[in-house]
Amino acid sequence: MPKTPYHVPDPKRLRRIQGSFAWIDHRLLRNGFLAVMTTQEQSLYLFLTLAADKNGVSFYRQERISDLLGLDAQAFTVARDRLVELGLLLFDPYSVTSPNGFYQLLPVNHDAPDFTAQCVGIEQLVNAFTVKTN
Repeated sequence: MPKTPYHVPDPKRLRRIQGSFAWIDHRLLRNGFLAVMTTQEQSLYLFLTLAADKNGVSFYRQERISDLLGLDAQAFTVARDRLVELGLLLFDPYSVTSPNGFYQLLPVNHDAPDFTAQCVGIEQLVNAFTVKTN
């Protein structure tokens, strides 16, 4: 089947950069991160991208972000910590006891972790829980 030629469906309605501009690195998709991120993690990453300055830094309060994204405090913390674990975000709290701080989006210059390599085969799992009789 022939490939459909590229065209812009409505050239009169092209997007234009006005005011500030946020960008999302295409390597989130190409390097496999979208496949391993939950919807909460994706939402938080998108929000922080839109709120970040030119250095990728945002300092919105956790409560405000949670309200806007519809996340409770625990879901927010899990999503934030997971983005840190994935190497996509740094979080620097204002103090040891503060839930708020600076969020820095990091370059996406590595592949997402391969969690399938960490999965234990069903055979290994069965053997681990089978009582050995000799």
